[in-house]
Amino acid sequence: MGKIILVSNRLSTSVHVEGTTPHFMPSLGGLATGLSSFHSRENGLWVGWSGVPSDHHTPEVHNVIARRLKDEHKSIAVALSSEDIDKFYLGFCNNIIWPLFHYFVTYVGYENELWNSYREINERFARAVLEVAEPDDTIWVHDYQLMLLPQLIKDELPDAKIGFFLHIPFPSFEIFRLLPWRERLLEGTLGADLIGFHTYDYARHYLSSVRRLLGNEHHMARITHEDRLVQVDVFPMGIDYTKYHDSSLRPEVIQEIEDANARFAEVKVVLSVDRLDYTKGIPQRLRAFNRFLEAFPEYRAKVVLVMIVAPSRVDVPQYKELKREIEELVSTINGTFGTITWTPIQYFYRSFGFDSLCALYNRADALLVTPLRDGMNLIAKEFVAAKRDYSGAIVLSETAGAARELGEAFVVNSSNIDEIADSLKKAIELPEDEQHRRNRRMHKRLKRYDIHYWAQDFVHKLEIVAEQHRGTLARKLSKDHRSSMIKAFTQAENALVLLDYDGTLVSFTDRPEQAVPDEALYDTLRRLSELPGVEPVIISGRGKDFLEEHFGALPINLVAGHGVWLRERESDWALIESVSNAWKEQIIPMLELHVDRTPGSSVEEKEFSLAWHYRRCEPELAAVRLSELKDALLDLTSNLDLSIIEGHKVLEIKNSNINKGRAAGMWNSRKSWEFVIAIGDDHTDEDMFTVLPSTAYTVRVGANVTAANYFVDNPREVRKLLDEMLDSQG
Repeated sequence: MGKIILVSNRLSTSVHVEGTTPHFMPSLGGLATGLSSFHSRENGLWVGWSGVPSDHHTPEVHNVIARRLKDEHKSIAVALSSEDIDKFYLGFCNNIIWPLFHYFVTYVGYENELWNSYREINERFARAVLEVAEPDDTIWVHDYQLMLLPQLIKDELPDAKIGFFLHIPFPSFEIFRLLPWRERLLEGTLGADLIGFHTYDYARHYLSSVRRLLGNEHHMARITHEDRLVQVDVFPMGIDYTKYHDSSLRPEVIQEIEDANARFAEVKVVLSVDRLDYTKGIPQRLRAFNRFLEAFPEYRAKVVLVMIVAPSRVDVPQYKELKREIEELVSTINGTFGTITWTPIQYFYRSFGFDSLCALYNRADALLVTPLRDGMNLIAKEFVAAKRDYSGAIVLSETAGAARELGEAFVVNSSNIDEIADSLKKAIELPEDEQHRRNRRMHKRLKRYDIHYWAQDFVHKLEIVAEQHRGTLARKLSKDHRSSMIKAFTQAENALVLLDYDGTLVSFTDRPEQAVPDEALYDTLRRLSELPGVEPVIISGRGKDFLEEHFGALPINLVAGHGVWLRERESDWALIESVSNAWKEQIIPMLELHVDRTPGSSVEEKEFSLAWHYRRCEPELAAVRLSELKDALLDLTSNLDLSIIEGHKVLEIKNSNINKGRAAGMWNSRKSWEFVIAIGDDHTDEDMFTVLPSTAYTVRVGANVTAANYFVDNPREVRKLLDEMLDSQG
């Protein structure tokens, strides 16, 4: 059993130095809490920065910090200097990735110097991980600071199980494409076996960017990348439910609750808790509260907004300006509506400890959480969990990740101050029985999928995905597999060689008619046909006219239309299956409609089938149209005995009794072959793989879920294999 290595920008242990003496404290953050069960294992390790710049204090002090972190806290410190922090963390991470991923594109400044620092720090983290990692370890990389790290590790440890989790939103393609280094970041994350996000929307945006920028297709959120499969999935991060739910049983919290009840005895309390950041929508929230007091004057002197803003990055001009704007709005609202006995907003520019925060959660009648964009927002979950009496209500922004789970909240558009004001009134007036009904549902959900379950769920899924991936790697046609296959071919008295055409013998092109054989392929097929006892068969979805035009001069066997037509060596074409084409007139208008609606697509009418090609289409539009077309065709063909087959950027409609498996089975039954090989690249070839005996060598082009025994990367490798088989015959 290998180690589990957790990697994040900051360690789970906080370090501060007094004089020359370092002091160590466990982090109180949710991530550290959730991963503690893995970190505390006998073989658990955490890699990250200690929080102390390497150019502060003497080398001796840093040596003590590194040694004690390793020996006492199972942590490996990565050294970062003040300059590193300025360029890597404050620069690239917080001035480029953070605003861009939160859709604040005007706040982004693209500087190559910052990118170089980001790349160098990721390489430094990789070296630190590789010093302690072994091939069978599980490595879980966290967040946007380390997006290059998975691939850097995978390059050196291809068998390691690597997970990556992004804790912030992943933006839409139109936003992400603005990054000059966009491909590098995507390629970095694709070094992971499992990539996790808080919500389906973030995962969808990521998959879209991977497809449109790198050209990697995905099926069921599984990406084919190089010779691997990468799984993308959704894991909404939870909280330490028990910690918050039991908080009101603590004597310290009980006392603070009593103090809060006395202080706010005559008013409804609306709570707002954030750190200072432009993504949190604090000015908009204040304007919404202003609108609430304007629109519902009956609540003046009866409602107090307790606003807590934790200091953050106060030296950055944008944050200074944000703080000034917030405080001006607070002052204006208090000045406009306040009285001698009532202050509408009680504003605190400081952090609150756990006990004080839980006391406010318990006292508050409503929570106002309206970020403009937020990866998850755990405050909303903490508020619910802390309410042992199931009271209270939440007004929650639809752009917070938590909104997907907390559907019982009043979900609002964070830019619509009228909607927020109206929803705040509804939250305050929500009947007690309805509060209980909604909150019990949310409690049940949060208790079941808490921070510990979230971490275990991710690691368990990583183990499963990596095991599946390992099975795929085991089937890659290695040098040893190739040698044994060629040896079997050489020793056989007779051999059946079944070959697909498009994507197998030739690469795909934008236009199918351009994918024609070259002289090298002709030479390979001619040599195959001349070997005694060897029967080469091309089984293609192409029509017989195309195969006749390009292969008619060769003494090989041809099967056209997925198995409709057969031309044996130097013979005439003959029908294998008797089929009707009457169904075509019902289907063609639908395909033509989708061509009109999908620029770049085309319809190909074959003798006994129809194909809708979308290779030259914009990928996102093609995916939508493909889904629509499949649904429509399924309804239309339900009583027509037709099959709808999804190939490589093509959707084909044909008679159900026509498939490559029937043609392959026919050839296989002709004699007792001593050697059988079948090679193909897409779903249509799976019928061929499944019908052949277990002794056959079946090879799929491209890593994917397949019934084939092996896979190779591309048509070039297929042709290399065929040439090596021929060369072995002397």
